[in-house]
Amino acid sequence: MTDVTLEKTVRQAPLAYVPAQTAPVPAATVKMGGIIPMSLRSVHFVMPGGVDDPANPSGGNAYDRRVCLDLPGFGWQVSKHLVAGEWPRPDATARAELARTLRELPDGTVVLMDGIVACGVPEIVVPEADRLRLAVLVHLPLGDERGLAPEVAADLDARERAVLRAVPAVIATSDWAVRRLVSHHGLAPEKVHVAAPGADIAPLASGTDGVSRLLCVAAVTPRKGQHRLVEALAAVTDLPWSCVCVGGLGQDPEYVAHLRGLIEKYGLQDRLELAGPKAGAELDAAYAAADLMVLTSYAETYGMAVTEALARGIPVLATDVGGLPEAVGRAPDGGVPGILVPPEDPAALAAELRGWFGEADVRRRLKAAARGRRAALNGWASTAQRLAGVLGRLPSEPRRAA
Repeated sequence: MTDVTLEKTVRQAPLAYVPAQTAPVPAATVKMGGIIPMSLRSVHFVMPGGVDDPANPSGGNAYDRRVCLDLPGFGWQVSKHLVAGEWPRPDATARAELARTLRELPDGTVVLMDGIVACGVPEIVVPEADRLRLAVLVHLPLGDERGLAPEVAADLDARERAVLRAVPAVIATSDWAVRRLVSHHGLAPEKVHVAAPGADIAPLASGTDGVSRLLCVAAVTPRKGQHRLVEALAAVTDLPWSCVCVGGLGQDPEYVAHLRGLIEKYGLQDRLELAGPKAGAELDAAYAAADLMVLTSYAETYGMAVTEALARGIPVLATDVGGLPEAVGRAPDGGVPGILVPPEDPAALAAELRGWFGEADVRRRLKAAARGRRAALNGWASTAQRLAGVLGRLPSEPRRAA
């Protein structure tokens, strides 16, 4: 990787979205020596049943869990409704449970729905938009999931469009995702809002030797594209790398089997580990040992694993897709804490890995930029504040009272 390559990367990476930093709305106020609780407005948050499943972690699930904790600090008490089912294509039992959940909410109730639950069933959600104050949180447009048959992707896309056009507010997780939803579904720009994921600043990663330990944090699915990472690593077996892929293995067993076959084909079993899902101290340890974060996704609306790495000062090598450039962002001095490569190009990924290993100056610059970006990351309070603002601006009356 030459200095020219690095400069090209710097010019091409767009600035990260940085919401305004303001103090939380207090949940209580002090008056005459006593604490007087402020009344909280209520929001009912409808989420997939597996949102708390440690075996299938995802950025969307982590986002949902975290904003439930932080919204009360901005005046909203959250009532959680977890609806089990194979979303976004549920069976009859799951559909009936979602319909019952919404039907039992009084007219005018403020409801936030995770898009994976809401967007596949317009026949259930759209009629309720006439009497409930609905907002839909889109973590990933349904048609962007990889591995879908074309006719299935088209059907999900049409269903999502019907839902998003019917509700008064849509929330996306990056500026890129806002633009995509507005243009793709023909939505009014004023109804689509951004609430980018926050990041918790963590201790700086000590790494392994400063160069050789690679970490990929992503569910093992076609959309995350780990096969491209395997192909790139197979082209640089002369370098002293080791790689750990942390992420759920249960979403697409066929793809996992294909990936294991590739690893065996290239003889990488002793150097590339599919470690399965990790959380808590185990995930922290995986980050702490990492020298470079790698992510080879086909589609991302943001990329929370990227900011989790940057929150520890770990540089990033990722595909230039969707909202990933926003997640990578820039340090306050303009330095870019990562390298973006074209999708569908394992050779480009391999070339950048050679540059990472071969050019100490490049590593120093990337690490310095990662530490600068770490200090500038927004916390989850910014996310919750923006969500609270959207909820507070929902129309005071539904379109029709039953």
